Amino acid sequence: MPFFQRLLRDTEAARAGLVTAPIIQGCLAGRVSLPSYVAFLTEAYHHVRHTVPLLRACRAALPARHAPWLGPALDEYVEEEQGHDEWILDDIAACGADAQAVRHGRPGHATEVMVAYGYDTIARGNPLGFLGMVHVLEGTSVALALQAADQIQAHLRLPDRAFSYLRSHGTLDREHTAHFALLMDRIEDPADQAAIVHAACAFYRLYGDVFRSLPLPEPAEALA
Repeated sequence: MPFFQRLLRDTEAARAGLVTAPIIQGCLAGRVSLPSYVAFLTEAYHHVRHTVPLLRACRAALPARHAPWLGPALDEYVEEEQGHDEWILDDIAACGADAQAVRHGRPGHATEVMVAYGYDTIARGNPLGFLGMVHVLEGTSVALALQAADQIQAHLRLPDRAFSYLRSHGTLDREHTAHFALLMDRIEDPADQAAIVHAACAFYRLYGDVFRSLPLPEPAEALA
């Protein structure tokens, strides 16, 4: 079995645990509110702003056997991920919230722990484990982002400019996922594979904790 297919199989239960987060299920069912959406964007900003630094840290820590082929792929990711945190601040402003307060604020605990685990995986464990985080964030985006954006916009009547992050990421990550699968299938060392699967399972749980930390819509808000 190609490694990418095994990665999907071995993380299936962890992925299902993330999707069952009440706020995700509520959003897909049309139970949304502006405070919940802004809270989601706020936490997204505080982890997305670390995407490029994490990719660069992973690139710098690559074992010599992987650097010649995986290094350029990580460089491409860095180029494509530049500025996405600013998209989120623009979305927050389009929702009528204070984007600069978010920029200068602190993440919630769950987000802070997830980001810290990313840096720790690179620095203390196998740096290839960080690819488990890439898999979780991009796979979740492809599966949920576009559908969630449609539901939120339909119920809250927000302008298109409030969804640049969700819609652009949902579309872009479809392309990334196909490329990511090809990269994963080139990883043959069992220890590297195990590190990626382990980290992906951990990140599904940690990212799920981020969603579970968000405020649920109040009944009156959801009906508005």
